[in-house]
Amino acid sequence: MIQVNIKDNESLEKALRRFKKKWERSGVLKDVKRKAFYEKPSVTKRIAKKQTIRRAVRLAKYSSQ
Repeated sequence: MIQVNIKDNESLEKALRRFKKKWERSGVLKDVKRKAFYEKPSVTKRIAKKQTIRRAVRLAKYSSQ
């Protein structure tokens, strides 16, 4: 659960902005969108494999520089 403590003399808009940033960084919306529709296990594995390969290529690219 995401919590934001309001500091002394802090406006509600500022606290709401901090909450939104924390919410976006935590990946809640991405997770909800991902789980909105059923995904076959084979598709999930395929996506995970693609992400692993993409991550490895990116790491190799940055480590060679």
